[in-house]
Amino acid sequence: MAAAPGTVGVVGGGRMGAGIAQSFATAGSAVVVVESGKEAAAAALERVATGLRRAAERGRLEEPAERVLARVATVTTVDDLPADADLVVEAVPEDPALKARLLAAAEKAVGEATVLATNTSSLSVTELGTALARPERFLGMHFFNPVPASALVELVVAARTADDTVRTALEWVRALGKKDVVVRDSPGFASSRLGVALGLEAIRMVEEGVAEPEAIDAAMSLGYKHPMGPLRLTDLVGLDVRLAIAEYLHDTLGERFAPPELLREKVARGELGRKTGRGFYTWED
Repeated sequence: MAAAPGTVGVVGGGRMGAGIAQSFATAGSAVVVVESGKEAAAAALERVATGLRRAAERGRLEEPAERVLARVATVTTVDDLPADADLVVEAVPEDPALKARLLAAAEKAVGEATVLATNTSSLSVTELGTALARPERFLGMHFFNPVPASALVELVVAARTADDTVRTALEWVRALGKKDVVVRDSPGFASSRLGVALGLEAIRMVEEGVAEPEAIDAAMSLGYKHPMGPLRLTDLVGLDVRLAIAEYLHDTLGERFAPPELLREKVARGELGRKTGRGFYTWED
């Protein structure tokens, strides 16, 4: 079986970053999560702890949750990433300038052999790589939410990504017990491009009064065997995240990705999905 990286840095400790940290720690890696400020760092660690407790309750951990959590540490600046990290994954919001700045700072903090990855779900990995001195050690590792339960990691190969970087990343994905798909860098890659197209059309159907969200989701789950419908998935991903991806794809690929007005309105009202308790559905946790 492929071995997990010995040491992993995760820049960003939100839902995605915490899930990435949990997955690598469960596979045996020592993980350092970067979050700015002590309160944010503590909250990130608690997200990992909560995820591990839930995994243990479902019988999905081979070790006690406390032992896995002991492999996770937090720091409050990218400069404090371990110099000997094998992998650093950036998992901050879909802001290209923010991502580029943090990736460049991370590259300076670690060794020349470290692989850098971005968890972007749509932005150009090639363009993000222009901020780096070693773009050949950089690629996209697009994880899916919730990361510990998701079976897929989409590996995005940028223009200057080296073949050995891809091979190493493939081994790490398999060490996590996940499946990989490898795609060439292009707007939205494969997963976001198709997923957003379906999600936006479902939102337009709600907007036009075609059917209620539950009915649309049931049609796709029961009729097409999707594990969940596009509107429930939008709530899980976050309506703000979906809007940001749609706007980027609209700019790069044209009118078929124009965000529906209903999506913009819900985001403006703070109805962002599960993380705020309300989106197309009402959430209890």
